[in-house]
Parts: sequence; C-alpha cells; structure tokens
Amino acid sequence: MVEEGYAAVTTRRLGAVSEVNKALVYYYFDTMDDLFIALFRRNAERSLERQRQILGGPQPLWGLWNAIHEQSGNALISEFNALANHRKAIREVIADYQRRYRQLQLEMLSGVLERYGVDTQRWPLESVLVLIEAIYRFLLVEDAFDVDIGHAQTIALVENQIRRLEGDPVDAPTVGSLN
Repeated sequence: MVEEGYAAVTTRRLGAVSEVNKALVYYYFDTMDDLFIALFRRNAERSLERQRQILGGPQPLWGLWNAIHEQSGNALISEFNALANHRKAIREVIADYQRRYRQLQLEMLSGVLERYGVDTQRWPLESVLVLIEAIYRFLLVEDAFDVDIGHAQTIALVENQIRRLEGDPVDAPTVGSLN
C-alpha cells in the first residue's frame, strides 16, 4: 500500500506476498474494505496508546509535536486518506478515530496550558491542538511537492513557543525538518 498505493492492494497480491491462497484472505475478510478497516484500526489503536503515553509524560507539548513529526506512518496515513475519498465505510472509521484521538488529546492536556500560565481564553486548547496539527500537515503536503520555503522558520516558531512553555526537550531531540 505504501509502495504502490492502495489501488495496488488485491487479494491476489496479498495471497502471493503472504504465501497463502487468496481465498484465505476472503475467509478472514469478507471484502477489501474489511481488510483495510482492520489494518487501519490496528494501527490507530497502537497510535492511541502511544498518544496516551506521550501526553502523560513530563513534556506533553514536546511529545505531541515530535509525534506529529514522525515520518514512519505518514505515507500509510496518506494512502488511507486517499482511500477514504472513495470508500465511505473507511472514511467513517477514520473520522471516528480522529474524533477519539482529539478527545484523548483534550482530556490528557486539559489544564496543561493553564499550568504553564497560558491565557486559555486567548489560546483555547482545542485551537492550539488544531493549529499544531494543521501546521505540520500543511508543511507535509508542501514537502511532498519539494516546496519548503518558510518551513524551517515555521518549525522554529512552533518549537520556540513550546520551548518557552516546557524548556528544551528532554526525551526526544527536536526534529527541525520534514525529511
């Protein structure tokens, strides 16, 4: 899916790669949508658990920012998003997990900005979370087209604001680029 796109995923190819008869794939998954949904859910559950650990750590904003920067799953996420444009069932599952992900962020980061002395009337947590994710996603889209004008400055801007609140990152180095 990552190497050739979701359209290249067929029961025949899955059977060949896993060295099983394609009928066995259908035995476990009635449709390709069922298979894609199972794959997405497995990865999403792992991601939710990882977010619980990161957001419960001593520097939750650094943890959130660095987790967003991880490249390992971005190609797969892009493929799922493309697939969701064509498959309603998959779109609904992704939307459900995105809501759960955001709710987890809100629950675990509730009070964090106040503890750092941030005026949450001016900077509501919901808005801060959307801005952090939106900035990175936009940079990722541009990076896919080899456009990086202003990226380093934008990353530095976000990281400087997090640094003002939490100090230098302790557990993970600052990423500083999309590559």
